[in-house]
Amino acid sequence: MHKTFRYAWNMVSIAGMIIAIVATGLIIAFLSMEIIMGIDHPYLGLLTFFLFPAMLVTGLLIIPAGMWHTRNKLRAAGAGAVIPPLPRLDLNDKHQLKLTVFFSIATVVFVLLITIATIKGFEFTESTTFCGELCHVVMKPEHTAWSNSPHAKVKCVECHVGPGAEWYVKAKISGLRQVWAVLTHSFPSPIETPIENLRPARDTCEHCHWPEKFYSGRQKIFYHYAPNEQNTPREVNLLIKIGGTPKSPHAMGIHWHIGTEVNYIARDKKRFDIPYIAVKEKDGSITEYMDSEKPLTKDEVAKGKKRIMDCTDCHNRPTHIYHSPGQEMDESIVSGKVDSNLPFIKKVGVELLEKPYKSTEEGVKAIETGIKDYYAKNYPKIAQEKAAGIADAVRHIQGMYKRNYFPEMKITWSTYPNHIGHFYTPGCFRCHDGKHKTASGKIISKDCNLCHTVISQKQENIPAGTQVKDFVHPVDIGDEMMKTNCSECHLAAGHDVPGGGEGKQSKHH
Repeated sequence: MHKTFRYAWNMVSIAGMIIAIVATGLIIAFLSMEIIMGIDHPYLGLLTFFLFPAMLVTGLLIIPAGMWHTRNKLRAAGAGAVIPPLPRLDLNDKHQLKLTVFFSIATVVFVLLITIATIKGFEFTESTTFCGELCHVVMKPEHTAWSNSPHAKVKCVECHVGPGAEWYVKAKISGLRQVWAVLTHSFPSPIETPIENLRPARDTCEHCHWPEKFYSGRQKIFYHYAPNEQNTPREVNLLIKIGGTPKSPHAMGIHWHIGTEVNYIARDKKRFDIPYIAVKEKDGSITEYMDSEKPLTKDEVAKGKKRIMDCTDCHNRPTHIYHSPGQEMDESIVSGKVDSNLPFIKKVGVELLEKPYKSTEEGVKAIETGIKDYYAKNYPKIAQEKAAGIADAVRHIQGMYKRNYFPEMKITWSTYPNHIGHFYTPGCFRCHDGKHKTASGKIISKDCNLCHTVISQKQENIPAGTQVKDFVHPVDIGDEMMKTNCSECHLAAGHDVPGGGEGKQSKHH
């Protein structure tokens, strides 16, 4: 055996060789499996791009460490006169030349493998699989909501990190803290929002939704079904006044807020209670609005943390969207996924969804049992004739539960309020409540027509063919619509209160 090999003939170096060879084989096998078979799994990615390359590097470092240790032992044993203090490289020696060529080729192969693994590892850490599925229990709610959202084709990092090295480094440092929280099980349940130190929306959202784009208006039809035997349909057809181009003579409507600098102070972390608003006018002057019922003192305004209003102050759930049972049932009925001819299906579905369950499995089973038992007991003929329709309803309502309820993380559809609109949360009415005034008495209006115009409305208490100009509530509540926020009734019930019999009734009904 050549003398160079005798240095490697020790347990340490042999162990290093075995580790390096096994790691190399596993990297090649797993990469081939991903490329050829298209397998994409978070734990396979973790092994392929992190664990196996680490094994390879460790093995490669162990080999020379063992050789160096053996060489020093031989020198200490009296071979010092023969073995020089440092290795000599003589390419005129055929054995050394062959070894040099072998190690050079092996080094190139290993470096190539490590480079590929590093690049793929970087791509893996930027993937939605890594962000959403690796920490399965913690991120399952947000990943599920994202996968059913309008942004399901947009990677997490495009919004949460954005371009540039600065925010990439910040995100990775933050990610290490999150990994530690998952490993030590020290994360809060549910995860707290809003996220602190999130990159400004103007650096991320506006890469796709640029503010110079002309918007004008948008028609939207809201479909509702009453919680009665007939699942009576209702329909509200609105023109949403999205607005013209910000920072232009056409600046108006809802997106006026983006073209105008608006600062505000919130009393609470969730930004529900907004007692102070400051608007920068075109001439550079500042108009201040104060909550007339709970105003701040001058000292509180001076010391308060002012936030510049941006997209996320209204679009705070642009991707991770959870829907109420009422909305889910309405959309499933109007799309034909749930048969509207099943008596009380809206009411039964909502009530089963709103019951508390200890686990997802328990909720899914209870929904199936509850729906089948209800029709078997109350409508035995329909239970037989529409067995397939009932089975479809069960499947779709179970899907609603899986998308919006996560008992393991203590999350329901209402855990993370959505500030768009005003049906289930104060939303627009945080500022547009008719109570924010300037010192001269100017009020931020609560007029519904500021943001939308009723094109048409169809429901039981409106005669057919009648053209309405303003929204007509399904139940006559007098002038309470202007005194009470929609969410005070609808959020309390968790779903559509009007029509009777669905959930808890509010004091106004």
